[in-house]
Amino acid sequence: MLAVNEYFDGQVKSIGFEAQGQRTSVGVMEAGDYRFSTAAPERMKVVSGSLTVKLPGNVDWLTFFTGDDFEVPGDAAFDVRVTQTTVYLCDYL
Repeated sequence: MLAVNEYFDGQVKSIGFEAQGQRTSVGVMEAGDYRFSTAAPERMKVVSGSLTVKLPGNVDWLTFFTGDDFEVPGDAAFDVRVTQTTVYLCDYL
């Protein structure tokens, strides 16, 4: 079954699904600054565009471009800056 999610007054939207026990979502972020919290570890891949991210425990911001991915631990929060509409894929590990 598909789960449609909307965050930050519609600036971030995703469709989540589960296949063979693996949870995944694909979504779009409009330009803006966002803070996300995780329940489980996640791997995010930039499908189109770019994300500038401040990962938990880091003081530096890192920019990820189309094709790049990064991991976020569970029970954590991370900040994202988006300067252009960006598509992402998120695997819940």
